[in-house]
Amino acid sequence: MSQKRLMDEFMSQVEAFAEEMKRSMGLPILLDQKTGVAMWFDQRELRIRFAISIEKIRRFFEGLTEGKILATKCVKTGKIYFPPQVDCPDAPDSEVEWVEIPREGVLLTYTVINTKPYTFSHYPDYVVGIGKVAEGLNILAWVRGDPRKLRRGMKVRLEVVKREPEGYLTYEWVPVEEG
Repeated sequence: MSQKRLMDEFMSQVEAFAEEMKRSMGLPILLDQKTGVAMWFDQRELRIRFAISIEKIRRFFEGLTEGKILATKCVKTGKIYFPPQVDCPDAPDSEVEWVEIPREGVLLTYTVINTKPYTFSHYPDYVVGIGKVAEGLNILAWVRGDPRKLRRGMKVRLEVVKREPEGYLTYEWVPVEEG
């Protein structure tokens, strides 16, 4: 059975339960199965699909296909931007050039995401963290690995990965084994 069909069936069951709760107590309140916490079930559905132009930062996505993570650097100020941008706020008339981001970094902070938006609900709990690379850039990305083994200040490495089940390329932090 497809992922979408499974999610649709699950949401139908949740909606039926919310309707029953509204009839019995006047409120669409559900208990989270994992935590037991009371949750409001809003029955307005928000589905977002979009296509946006990436032409001006297309090189970033091409870099991912080459296994590279790219940023832009202002030719005039030398400031590096990640995510990449095509204009430098400090020198609007300047051009930018593409530079590869150093892969080695330090994990500054992280959090475990267990309450997910609907479009990420098919993932098990995941970790998002901010790492700092040598160029002074702070980069937000998913962090691979057991959250119990993560610690602030540990060495991490940026890697290009294929995010499944969607099948697209992105990047994530991976702890560096020390020893």
